[in-house]
Amino acid sequence: MAKGKVPFRMCIACRQMKPKKEMTRIVKNADGEIFADFSGKAAGRGAYICSDECCRQKLQDKKLLHKAFSAQVSGEVYEGVQGGGKS
Repeated sequence: MAKGKVPFRMCIACRQMKPKKEMTRIVKNADGEIFADFSGKAAGRGAYICSDECCRQKLQDKKLLHKAFSAQVSGEVYEGVQGGGKS
């Protein structure tokens, strides 16, 4: 029996398509709050980052979440993504 398609998402740092389950989702909800969504089910606009250490460093160095959400993103959000990423 065939399984369904594996959903792919693009990493905002390296721009490569990877399976969604291997990525960390960062969400901006309707209230404008931005946070790491480790469940992958929170409502709102999402951006994805892969688990590659280079990508996570680039995310912070180039302020990629500022660009993805067109908003100021606190350092705490970047730290939460860095520290709580999936392996």
